[in-house]
Amino acid sequence: MPKALVRHEGQLFVERAADTLRQAGCDRVLVVLGAAADEVRAAAPGLPETVVNPDWETGMASSLRTGLTTLTQAPSEQAPEEPTAVVVMLVDMPGVSAEAVRRIVAHATPGALVMGGYHGRRGHPVLLGRDHWAAISTTATGDRGARDYLRTQEVLVVDVGDVADDEDFDFPGNLSAAGDH
Repeated sequence: MPKALVRHEGQLFVERAADTLRQAGCDRVLVVLGAAADEVRAAAPGLPETVVNPDWETGMASSLRTGLTTLTQAPSEQAPEEPTAVVVMLVDMPGVSAEAVRRIVAHATPGALVMGGYHGRRGHPVLLGRDHWAAISTTATGDRGARDYLRTQEVLVVDVGDVADDEDFDFPGNLSAAGDH
């Protein structure tokens, strides 16, 4: 089952991620779908704008590129202006809160690179200023996403550990623990 369809505390992971971004006040919420995109849309009809990553099997880097390309090429009714920055939120981190996103977004500029901080560790959410999108799209590979690019840049780390949990539900054991389907 795709992680987007895992139900946690009565809500699908994908719905929770989109709702968190909306509650944080993000102007435009774009959900990049991959595995079972039609099934996800059917199970979560209230999702905001969606786009399908045709190369989802190659890893999260292709989803990141799909999202960045969509944002640069297609304005939306909710946000007709070109975005200053994008918040990257992974579907399998339901503990990331709207307050954590707000803290990150407070530093949004075209040149910004901002990550959530968890007791000395960098994590999600991640804000990528528009000035970095082309380089990130070029360097992102596999399931590493923007990680390698971010390691070579100056990144502002904003403490969010008091309002969020960045546990990543990647493994069958913790996915089973998360699910209440």
